Formats: sequence, C-alpha cells, structure tokens
Amino acid sequence: MLAGSKIGSPRARVQRTHRLLRFARPSHWVATLAAEAPDTALGRLWRRVRYRLFGTPLASARELSERLSKKKALAIFASDALSSTAYATEEILVVLVLLGGAYLYLALPIAVAITLLLATVIMSYRQTVRAYPHGGGAYLVSSENLGRVAGALAAAALLTDYVLTVAVSISAGMLAAISAFGALAPYRVEIAVVALWAVALINLRGTRESGTVFAIPTYIFIGMFAAMLAAGLARLALGGGPGSLTQSAPPRETLVAVESLGMLLLLRAFSSGATALTGVEAIADGVMAFKPPEERNAATTMAWMGVILGTFFVGATFLAVREGVVPLENVSVISQIGRIAFGGATPPYYVLQVATALILVLAANTAFNGFPALASILAADGYMPRQFSYRGDRLSYSYGIVALGLVATTVLVIFGADTHRLIPLYAVGVFVAFTLAQAGLTVRWYRRRHPGWWRAAAISGGGAAATGIVTVIVSVSKFTHGAWVVLLLIPAFVWGLWQIHRHYARIDRALAIPEDAQLALAERSPTLGAHPVVVPVREINLVSLRAIEYARSLSRAVTAVHVVRASTEATAAFEERWRQLVSDVPLAVVESPYRSFLGPFMAFINALPVPPEAPLTIVVPEFRPDRWWQWFLHNRTGDRIEHAVAARPGAVVTRATVGIRGLQQFSARTVRPARPAG
Repeated sequence: MLAGSKIGSPRARVQRTHRLLRFARPSHWVATLAAEAPDTALGRLWRRVRYRLFGTPLASARELSERLSKKKALAIFASDALSSTAYATEEILVVLVLLGGAYLYLALPIAVAITLLLATVIMSYRQTVRAYPHGGGAYLVSSENLGRVAGALAAAALLTDYVLTVAVSISAGMLAAISAFGALAPYRVEIAVVALWAVALINLRGTRESGTVFAIPTYIFIGMFAAMLAAGLARLALGGGPGSLTQSAPPRETLVAVESLGMLLLLRAFSSGATALTGVEAIADGVMAFKPPEERNAATTMAWMGVILGTFFVGATFLAVREGVVPLENVSVISQIGRIAFGGATPPYYVLQVATALILVLAANTAFNGFPALASILAADGYMPRQFSYRGDRLSYSYGIVALGLVATTVLVIFGADTHRLIPLYAVGVFVAFTLAQAGLTVRWYRRRHPGWWRAAAISGGGAAATGIVTVIVSVSKFTHGAWVVLLLIPAFVWGLWQIHRHYARIDRALAIPEDAQLALAERSPTLGAHPVVVPVREINLVSLRAIEYARSLSRAVTAVHVVRASTEATAAFEERWRQLVSDVPLAVVESPYRSFLGPFMAFINALPVPPEAPLTIVVPEFRPDRWWQWFLHNRTGDRIEHAVAARPGAVVTRATVGIRGLQQFSARTVRPARPAG
C-alpha cells in the first residue's frame, strides 16, 4: 500500500500500482505513461495508430529540449516569408502586364520600394521581440498599448492571414510543380489537400521534429535560388541574352494596349508584390519556441530572414525585367527565370523547381506554428475556446493545428487551389496587424521614455505610417478582386472573439469566490454511510464547491482529486486555499507529466482499494451554459469519465450540473465574508 490519503480521511491509501502512479509525498502522486493506456481493444488499436503517426507522448519536462536552434527556427518560421519570393515578383508582373509590355520595367522600382518597407518592418519587429520576449506579437503589443479592441483586431487579422498563408503557399507550390510536370494540372486540388495535411501531420509530431524535416528542403531552396540568381547575373554580365547588361532589353509584345499609365494599376502592382512581407510576424508570435536566450535568438533569426528575403526578391525581379519575362498560365515566372539562368530544362532547373514546390508547401508550416501559438495565447486570455491552450502528446498545440488544417482545406477547395484567385485576399490581414503592432510599440516607447526612446519610436512610428498607407492601398486596390471578403471576415472574427471573451468573463465572475471569504457548507448527516465518493476538482470555484457539498451529502468518505501538469507554487497555493475552505474533505494531487486529465484521474480511481464491483460514486462538477454554442467552450469531462468507468460495474457518475441562477443561490447560502480582524 502507498501512504497517501485513505478515502475520506487525511491519510488515504491507494493500492501499490507503480505501473500507473508513482508516490511523490503524502497526498501527492505522479502519473506514469502507463496511466494513459486505454482499457478497450479499440482504444489500444487507436493508441498504436496514433503513436505510429505522431510518435510517443513527450513529458512536459522535455519542453525546453524541444525548442529550436536558430538554424531550425529559420527553416520553420521563415519558410513562409522566403517562399514568397517564388510568387511576389510574378504578382507584380501580372498587374503591370495589363499596362503593356513597355511598362514591365516598373516592377524593379516597385520591388525596391517593397524591400525598403520590409527593412522597416523587420527593424520594428526586432524591437517587438526584445520588448515582448514571451511572444504574442501584434496581439500582445496592441492589447497592452492600444487597448483590448485593437488587440482583438490584430489577432483576428493575423488568424485570417495565417489561414490564407496556408492556402496561398500550398496553391503556389502546386503551380511550381505543374510548371515542371504539366501532367499534374488536372489533380491540382487533390494534391494540394494531401500536401496540406502532410504538413499538418508533421507539425502534430512536434516542433523540433518538424524543424528537422523542414530544414533540408528550406536550405536546398535557399542554395538553389542563390545559384539561379548568380547564374542569371553571370549570364547578363557576360553579354548573353536579350536583356544583358551590355544591351537594352527589347520591348516585348504588348498584351493589352493602354493609352495612359493607370495609377490604380500601379498601386495594385505594389499591393500584390507586398505579399513578400507576409510571414515576417511569425517569429514575434513564436519567441518561446527558440532556445534560450529566446529574444536574442529570435531577433537574430529575423535579421537573417530579412537579408535573404530582400536579396532574393530584388534579384528575381531584376532578372525578370532584364530577361523580359512575362507571366504565363501554368508556368511560373521563377520557372522561366530558372530555365534561362540554367540553360533550359537541365538538372539544376528541375532541382530548383522541386525545391521551390517544397518550400512553398512547407511555407504553410510557418502558419502551422504561428496560428496555434497565437490561438493558445488568445485562449489563455479568454478570447478563444480554452481547449486551444492545451498541448497535445508531442507538446504541440494540437487543437490549433487541426483547426487551421480544416479551415485552410475549405479555402483551398472553394478557390480551386488557384494562387491568382487567392492573392487578392492575401496581405490585408497581415498589414492591419503590422500597423497595429508598430503603432502600439510607438505608444510604448513614448510612455516609457527610456534613454534613446525617440530613436526606437521613430523606427516603429515610421513603420506604422508606412504599413498603414499600404493597408489602405491593398484594401482599395484589391477590394473588387476579393479583398472585400477579408474586410468583412476580420470584423466578424473580432465579434466572435469578443462573444467568447464576454462569455468567459461572465462565467469567471459568476464562479469566483472572494479571496477573504469563508464557506458555510451544509452540515453532514451523522447517519451517512462511508462508501467512497470522488470529486475531480480543476479549480476552486462555486461550481466545484457545490459539487463537494453534494458529495458530502452522499457519504462520509469524500475525496477531491486535483490533476495538475506539474506541482508548482500555484499547486501549493491551491492546497492551502482548499484547506481554508473545505478542511473536512481531503485533497489528492495527481501530477500529469503528459498533460492529460482522464488517464491520471482514472489511474487514481483504479488504484483505490475498492473492487470494481463495489459501490463508487464520482461526482463531476459541471457548469450549464445558457446557449447551445457555449457548450463548445467547455470541456465535456462528465462524458469522458462516464465512458472510462464503464468497465467498473459498481461505479456511478453523477453530474453536479448548475447554471448561473443556481450559482447565485448557492453563493448566497454558503459564502460568508471574512470576519474583521480584532
């Protein structure tokens, strides 16, 4: 027998079940991985499949070892930004070609202007990383300095952009593959969906593993793109080709005659090329994924990303202009430049195309890291369902990954995995977030006024002004081409975030017990029996204490079980508060190194010295929301426990369900203000 706390007394005992629970100290146990094992044959089969697909669960203590070095982080967080070089130049040319071939040269100054904007944004976000080393990016900066509404707007804009990042990246990857292998064209959507879920699956296996998998194609792409630029520039320097440095590029055939230069088309070209900046913010959202020192490593990685992205973007645009490349259906601009630079369909050309297709598909990985990280922060703040803050078996935010995959799949199918149809929706959200983040940072510097604050404020303020102007340009120039959809979705998203936040805030107020309050639960009947009653307690609030009062009316042998990720100072404070409020009900603490609730809780139940056929009651505290959609914002713990105890014929699960009105009545009857000192 393991000393702990005998059911219904301060010194309970559980069976010596080392396979499921490890004794830590009186009333404290630690669940082992064996506690996660399912009891049914179907459950064991699913566990084997899950372990094969995602790997065995990782303990929370391994979280630090799962963090990323700068080289792996560049592959994960910068793949989106770097991959945009594969289509940003093309998007500029797609618009300029409407003016006629004679105006394609304007792509280069547009690319230079976008690169200068990139430099400003990079400098500003490096400041953000240093100021907010725990991540959160635009959401946290905006919330803290501009208010909660601005924070919700930044979050909604970024979440929308992450969805579109996945859709655009995957569809652009399909275009790169089709450019080299035309037979794939009829299966564009099907291949895109498979590629998307392949990326999602790798991310579900954990951050470090995804970094290892994605690092190789990312660095192959960087090497091949650099080789293409070098070969193309060498060709021009040696006088080869119609656009050589010693000759003027001949005018191409005018595809659409335009009598006057349309300023709106120029603005559209600029806004289309500005997609090169998408993905820059991902590092600021995921600072805690870096190895220590987190902020310094994140800032360094961001600088690397900016230099590579700016060089590749301007270089590719320069070659496209000098070689007179124009967009063609099913043949990307980068594919055309690659054929010219490498002398046709040579092996280096095919390596470039495969690497480009891979980096574009893997660019979705940036969103698969940024979206779940941001969603977890929002969930912790009560703006998204709290399930999004839970880490899965492999220490990844599984709910966020799966949710992003489902939404992005829907977008891909609706738009037929067509990059040109998706691009107009792209970039609106990210520039809204850029503007809010930099404006918030400017306010922060002004309020704090540390030495040299004016220099930092000038950088972030200038960046806010520039990205604000670009936001207007992108919104206006792309409005009729699809941007209106995003401009409607973002406010709708903000409304949804606020509805969730209002619900959680209302519930937290209703459930809260004043810090100095005392509790006067109903007296126990002296004739009660002593059959074991167990109450799972996640938090000390009115719902859990009402369940405790009900459990005390059933038996003299009541035990509360608190499952925690790890025993911390917060756990000690929880125990102290429990002793103050419910001194006659012992509390057992079960640590869950693998972050689950059900396995460790059932391990405690099964380790009790109670035969399966003997009476055992589990009282589950449960809050009843007012509206149907609010049920999705709460864990259905009762359902899971009922299913888990089905193998114990003597076990009964009782739900102590209560709504707002019931809580008010319970509070009025039991909660007493603390007696004044003296």
